[in-house]
Amino acid sequence: MSGSMIVTLNELTNKFIYKTNNTDKFLMLRLINNVKIGIIYGLFVDAFKLGS
Repeated sequence: MSGSMIVTLNELTNKFIYKTNNTDKFLMLRLINNVKIGIIYGLFVDAFKLGS
């Protein structure tokens, strides 16, 4: 359940960040984007850990 909420929040963040097309101008948007990438990477690592 929590994984689906994280992915939904991730997609909403993607929609906001890439709709404005100003990712390079604002440091805060780049920081949010990097945190978002880290969270998704963590989900993939946990999925591989549980799968093996």
